Amino acid sequence: MPFAYYKRLTAAQKKIYDASDRVARIDLPNAGALRPAIVALVEALEEDERHRVQSICQQLADAMLRSLAVPPVRIAVLAVRPSNTHGELHGLYDPTKPNAAPTISLWMRTAQRQQVVAFRSFFRTFLHEICHHLDYHVLKLRDSFHTQGFYKRESSLFHQLIAAPERREPGED
Repeated sequence: MPFAYYKRLTAAQKKIYDASDRVARIDLPNAGALRPAIVALVEALEEDERHRVQSICQQLADAMLRSLAVPPVRIAVLAVRPSNTHGELHGLYDPTKPNAAPTISLWMRTAQRQQVVAFRSFFRTFLHEICHHLDYHVLKLRDSFHTQGFYKRESSLFHQLIAAPERREPGED
């Protein structure tokens, strides 16, 4: 079921949207190898080390994109989220700079309280922006829409990179 804005799209945009919506997963080769960097990202966020957060995010993006044979992006981690009457901006993918790699900007502090963003929220934003890049370079889409398929791809990356805790049956030690 397409999102409400679907009916406002042109016929060409609807074709792109539909193609995006049909893809629920992008398999990330050797995702487990990235888990130590994710642990380091958790620690860097907890310690409020913006430059270290940026460095780790760049390393993660480089490794993920290299494993998918996708051109690199440049990661910029900024301090306080911009906000207006509509809310706060969490991340931004900008593919438009001529002769430069696309940029992903991520903000690590909330606008109102200026608190460091929780890891899960920050990491999902990182993956969300990576998914925009993958739409162009893996799926070869001419645009990157927020479709149900897009959100499923983001979620699949999250679950590949974050090991699900082992489930224990009641009574197991």
